[in-house]
Amino acid sequence: MAETAVASYSDLMEQYLAVSPAPGKPPRPDMVWIPGGAFTMGSDAHYPEEAPAHRVSVSACWMDRTAVTNEQFARFVNATGYVTLAERPLDPAMYPGALPELLVPGGLVFTKPPGRVDLRHIGNWWAYVPGASWSKPLGLDSSIEGLEDHPVVQIAYEDAEAYAKWAGAELPTEAEWEFAARGGLEGAEFAWGAELMPDNKPMANFWQGEFPWQNLRLDGYERTAPVASFPPNGYGLFEMAGNVWEWTSDWYREHKLAPVAQKACCAPKNPRGGSIDQSYDKRQPEIKIPRRVLKGGSHLCAPNYCRRYRPAARYPQQIDTATSHVGFRCIVRAGMTQI
Repeated sequence: MAETAVASYSDLMEQYLAVSPAPGKPPRPDMVWIPGGAFTMGSDAHYPEEAPAHRVSVSACWMDRTAVTNEQFARFVNATGYVTLAERPLDPAMYPGALPELLVPGGLVFTKPPGRVDLRHIGNWWAYVPGASWSKPLGLDSSIEGLEDHPVVQIAYEDAEAYAKWAGAELPTEAEWEFAARGGLEGAEFAWGAELMPDNKPMANFWQGEFPWQNLRLDGYERTAPVASFPPNGYGLFEMAGNVWEWTSDWYREHKLAPVAQKACCAPKNPRGGSIDQSYDKRQPEIKIPRRVLKGGSHLCAPNYCRRYRPAARYPQQIDTATSHVGFRCIVRAGMTQI
């Protein structure tokens, strides 16, 4: 059944590329053409922040086949001397009430607890680890040796944006990302179809077992997987679900557009998220750190917790936060000047 789904991806790609053919060669060999068009964004069947489902349309663009890898990010750092946000000193004024031992460079790292824990408290599996960064994703004693083809993590928003600018690219909007993730499968729950595990075969790197303590690793991975480890979607994109969350350029806000019943002619073109002021977490008014939209879920999404390995899923992430399960990929829009 999984093989049939993959074959249908190829058929869909040919169909859609025939409608909107690529304008010549890709700006980089690791990019594919996303034809653009109208689609139903969001979902009324899952988490409330995904609703209401609504019609939008996006323009065509080029998109990275995979998330940016450790090897690619290392080339950027070596060429520019760039220092990521997780490697820089913290400003105490930005984090009122924070413990002094946490006001040092580092990032959030997932650690599997030994048994069942209260799922209401993410501190049972997340911890701020001093020294964690893109080249030491789990802390000072870790490295990316042997992980060169894994997606880079511990990346804050401005780090992803800096890489994209250096590469002559941009970060996708939420709508662009979701359209691309669907791969032409209009209305499908997953990037590959209707079933999470067709023929009991994982189609993405997500958590199998009871999160956060029992990882059965049916997909073969404890943490991240090398890019292109799972079948591509209908546009030839890999890991648009699971593995790592991916940054988009939209400020987070609740969906405010019309529901799916609107006329196709009236679908908003290339919609954007809210304003920076709308993105603040109302539950923490004392912390003025804006949030961008993450898409795609990660290897930590599980059927019993965070079922966000779907194109419609979305999550607000503070722009200063680097974690062991967030990465990114880039796009090039038509007319962009390449370096």
